[in-house]
Amino acid sequence: MEKGLTAKLVNKKYLSFLQYIRQRYVLYLFLLPTIVYVFIFSYVPMYGVQIAFKDYKAILGFMGSPWVGLKHFNRFFSMPDFWPILQNTLSISFYTLVVGFPAPIILALMLNYVVRAKLKKTIQTVTYAPFFISTVVVMGMVTLLLSPNYGIVNSFLKMLGKQPVFFLAQARYFKTIYVIIDVWRHVGWGSIIYIAALSGVSSELHEAAIIEGATKLQRIWHIDLPSIQPTIVILLILRLGSIMNVGFEAVFLLQNPMNLQSSQIIATYVYQAGLLNVQYGYAAAVGLFNNVINLVMLLMANWVSRRLTESSLF
Repeated sequence: MEKGLTAKLVNKKYLSFLQYIRQRYVLYLFLLPTIVYVFIFSYVPMYGVQIAFKDYKAILGFMGSPWVGLKHFNRFFSMPDFWPILQNTLSISFYTLVVGFPAPIILALMLNYVVRAKLKKTIQTVTYAPFFISTVVVMGMVTLLLSPNYGIVNSFLKMLGKQPVFFLAQARYFKTIYVIIDVWRHVGWGSIIYIAALSGVSSELHEAAIIEGATKLQRIWHIDLPSIQPTIVILLILRLGSIMNVGFEAVFLLQNPMNLQSSQIIATYVYQAGLLNVQYGYAAAVGLFNNVINLVMLLMANWVSRRLTESSLF
């Protein structure tokens, strides 16, 4: 009896699910291209992860290359540059997170209190524009600006009577330069979602606060921030889930032998090992290690968020 009843309930739920899809089939048709895209470009390539455990040779293919187990991982963990590369990757990531994550929130809060519509649109346009500029173009601009001979920054230093500084040739300046560029490029684009979240804050709360004599800072602290807290938490979890993914293009274009001590990260090391040295299996192992760390950070951040707040991804 119990099995029969359970089977009927399952069939009933299945039929209701099919009916639900039939009623909204147009929405699922719109969703279908995205599902196909993600499946082809995100899930199908996962088949190639096996080369991280093989001595991969292109001429032998995936199936013909011999298995080597954890050989590539042991090689990476035992190499002298393992800890410096890992430290550079983590330090740049956390540096960017600490400086770059609050910046869009602050910009969105400031724009939310701009009364003049034209001024608000102008600021938004100016802050959004850098996101759409090619990374190659941006890094070329940075190289020119920081040039020790004719760069604007060093020209200003000369006017102050100081010696020009070759910023890109000194490892101690690299991380700060990268973070400044990253924040400048993404602060405007990142603020869009916070501006959208702030637009949903009840105006009645602000009206009541104004009547009570609350200042703008008090309204931000007690109304705006608590209202957009779920959005902030979700985006922070997603950011922590990609903590090891430092922008390869920007780092690679600014990297040179003189700042390699601070600029060598896992992404650039994978490029050198995989494409330049044709060590595909070893490069895949290093990349897999990087992604596993991201997954662990995502799960930990989600678990902590679920324990401390009511917001989480799953």
